[in-house]
Amino acid sequence: MGNIQRGVAEFIGTFWLVLGGCGAAVISAAFPELGIGLLGVALAFGLTVVTMAFAIGHISGCHLNPAVTVGLWAGGRFDAKDIPLYVVAQTLGAIAAAFTLYVIATGKADYSVAANGLAANGVGAGSPGGYPMATGFLVELLLSFFFLFMIMGATDARAPAGFAPLAIGLTLTLIHLISIPVTNTSVNPARSTGPALVVGGLALQQLWLFWVAPVLGGLLGGFVYKELSKAAG
Repeated sequence: MGNIQRGVAEFIGTFWLVLGGCGAAVISAAFPELGIGLLGVALAFGLTVVTMAFAIGHISGCHLNPAVTVGLWAGGRFDAKDIPLYVVAQTLGAIAAAFTLYVIATGKADYSVAANGLAANGVGAGSPGGYPMATGFLVELLLSFFFLFMIMGATDARAPAGFAPLAIGLTLTLIHLISIPVTNTSVNPARSTGPALVVGGLALQQLWLFWVAPVLGGLLGGFVYKELSKAAG
């Protein structure tokens, strides 16, 4: 596939992830009678990855996440020269989805971005559970590490064929079940950037954390799996 096709695929895929995952949090979870709650939002994020992996996995690899892209590079699975293309496409897709979600959400008369938010990530006053910055950084770093470690393993040529999308989607669901109360779950700098640009304020001030921690975690996850894989022959 050419660079244009791969970039467009990453844009569309990341748009779907933010629209589906954040949309479930902003629109459906706002109605308690629907009963989707934390589990429903976590599952929504996982489903976006599973469905899009089948749609564009054969085009771009379905990264949908700058931390995944750099992690796969650290794991020896991705060419460094293609990192800027993927990161830009992913970030633009997330931004477009966040503004689209804002337009949809404001269709409800009593919606207020200040009061209801847009599923932005945060720590301290921006954390759903009031967790401090140090805890949020640790959680994002650790869960991004395991996300990349699992992606590397699930997509290894020696792994059972055909199950990688399901394994990756379930991992992202589990990650959200753990960390929604802590940071509203990022593990994805692009996903964090879109809502932060719409919401502004504290979410935008704290955006650096949701780039640094996931990227570091992704780099470590990819590198550690690569080294363990070498040892296993």
